[in-house]
Amino acid sequence: MNPLILLNTEETPSVNFDKEKGIFRIAENSYPDDARKFYEPVLAWLDKYFQEPNKSTVFEFALSYFNTSSAKIITKILNLLKENRDKTDIKIRWCYESDDTDMQKSGVRYSQLCGMDFEFVETEI
Repeated sequence: MNPLILLNTEETPSVNFDKEKGIFRIAENSYPDDARKFYEPVLAWLDKYFQEPNKSTVFEFALSYFNTSSAKIITKILNLLKENRDKTDIKIRWCYESDDTDMQKSGVRYSQLCGMDFEFVETEI
């Protein structure tokens, strides 16, 4: 399975999904004009990945900012992870800058919303 590598822009996050290396990361800012269109290949790649996933999957969110339409897509991604947790041992890492309590709280809300435990990591994003 080919990796999915999308470089960040001012409005879109970097996406690095590499099954072979076990990397599943979305980072930086996410406020594209059309979040559905931007994340379409991301969701398609994940659908394909979950047909034959790795034994364990560590999925990392390291976002500095996201808008409402991106928040809806993040929810879709988390639901997809939850739906497939019987196929792979899924760990979700929510990274946030130490002084960004809003991003930390967003991670806590997502964890509660999807009913999955997150690992919270203070970092310099």
